[in-house]
Amino acid sequence: QVQLVESGGGLVQAGGSLRLSCAASGLTFSSYGMGWFRQSPGKEREFVAGITRSSYSAYYADSMKGRFTISRDNAKATVYLQMNSLKLEDTAVYYCAAAGRVYGGTTERSYDYWGQGTQVTVSA
Repeated sequence: QVQLVESGGGLVQAGGSLRLSCAASGLTFSSYGMGWFRQSPGKEREFVAGITRSSYSAYYADSMKGRFTISRDNAKATVYLQMNSLKLEDTAVYYCAAAGRVYGGTTERSYDYWGQGTQVTVSA
C-alpha cells in the first residue's frame, strides 16, 4: 500500500520560512518523479514544484520561483519543500504527489499517488 505522509506545516508570519517533508512508503521511491501542489479555500489545486527521479531537474510555478526549493533524498524516500519569504497568499493545504515516471509534470492527472496534505497558514 502506497503512502505519502506530509509534515512540517503550521502557522508562520509573513516573510518567514517553513520546510515541508513528505515521507513515502510502499513504492520504489527512486522510480517516481515527485511534486508538490497546494489548494487554497475556494480555489482549485495548483502546481507548486516538481523534481525528477534522480534530482536531475527541479521546476516551479512562476510565483514560487526564487522563494521555494524542492529537493529529495532517495535513501530516505522523502521529498522536501523549503519555503522562504512566505506571503499571505501562500496559505493553503500542501500536498505531495508521486508520478510513475521520470518527470511528473505540472498537472494533477500526471500523478498516481497523493498524500493527505498539510496546512500552511501565513499570518500578517
